Amino acid sequence: MEQTITQDQKLVVQKTVFGILFAISFSHLLNDMIQSIITSVYPLLKQHFALNFTQIGLITFTFQVTASLLQPIVGFVTDRKPRPYSLAIGMSITLTGVLMLSRAPNFIAILGAVAMMGIGSSIFHPESSRLAHVAAGGKKGVAQSIFQLGGNAGSAIGPLLVALIVAPYGQHYIIWFTVAALLGIVILSKVGQWYKAHLSLRAGKVAAKADVTNNLSRKKVISSLVVLLILIFSKFFYLASMTNYFTFFLIGKFHISIQQSQFYLFVFLAAIAAGTLIGGFMGDRFGRKYVIWFSILGVAPFTLLLPYTDLFWTITLSVIIGIILSSAFSAIVVYAHELVPGKVGMVSGLFFGLAFGMGGLGSALLGKLADSTSIYYVFKVCAFLPLLGVITGFLPNIERKKH
Repeated sequence: MEQTITQDQKLVVQKTVFGILFAISFSHLLNDMIQSIITSVYPLLKQHFALNFTQIGLITFTFQVTASLLQPIVGFVTDRKPRPYSLAIGMSITLTGVLMLSRAPNFIAILGAVAMMGIGSSIFHPESSRLAHVAAGGKKGVAQSIFQLGGNAGSAIGPLLVALIVAPYGQHYIIWFTVAALLGIVILSKVGQWYKAHLSLRAGKVAAKADVTNNLSRKKVISSLVVLLILIFSKFFYLASMTNYFTFFLIGKFHISIQQSQFYLFVFLAAIAAGTLIGGFMGDRFGRKYVIWFSILGVAPFTLLLPYTDLFWTITLSVIIGIILSSAFSAIVVYAHELVPGKVGMVSGLFFGLAFGMGGLGSALLGKLADSTSIYYVFKVCAFLPLLGVITGFLPNIERKKH
């Protein structure tokens, strides 16, 4: 009788898994759409508060440092004791940050608002990534890509909504994004109920059987993690130049309007969303190491060309860069999960946190460099970062070792 009940429970979990995956992906869309309004309103804030590029960089730095430092800690804590309702709590903190940003009267208040949004994001990402892992079954790469697709789609939609809602009317209209936060709280509360009911069965009986040892020495695991962290640095430093300063680059070089620049940023971010999904499928099919190698190093010829082309080819190259470069992240995260099995929350927190941290540090340093030189010079320098992808060759072929 006990065996029959267990089998029925497993069937229930299997039937609901894709519903949970899409729910958490949509929540990721809402979360990252809200987060993306920070960079999207930079031209508006720069003009309204007479900010320089160093201050713009400090805004991103504040957001992404708060969004990064807490993530490994949250992941470590939830590895020991998962907290399903922490997802809704994180979204509630983000909601508070949006309200503060819509009413911020000065630069310091802006920093406080984005810090709140960063804290909300740091609580959301590790546990939601774990939930995607729990709901994945045997398709870890696809599940992580579905999860990432939501986030990247949200990052792409955010600038478009800012161009339509905020740019024509002003800072106070940021408050409309609280509707998305409220919707996220409702969805994540429902997901939290499923998570609480099914986490013990799924993680304890199913996922544990799926975890495999990789037979690597501690030294090799650490050196492989270092390689992955360097690749994250390369990827997200370059992305910082695009997500934070691409609009300024387009406005300065081609003299287009703020709304036009936001549309082109949306096109770039939409390409990132598409590439993320492609990368997950390719990683499961051909091996994550090869996807990482192609994604980081393979994008270099296009980044090197971008600063020297006309508007049409600049946008075309940005799409190619977005698709190729974004295909790596889900592969890197799942590869790291396989390097350190059983520590999904901590590893997810580390890599999501580092991604945010590198983006924030990159934004601050690149803003300072732009003030000292020019936006055009920043893009010429950043074009060389993907060449660091050559170190992917030092990663072991752990997928072969598993079979």
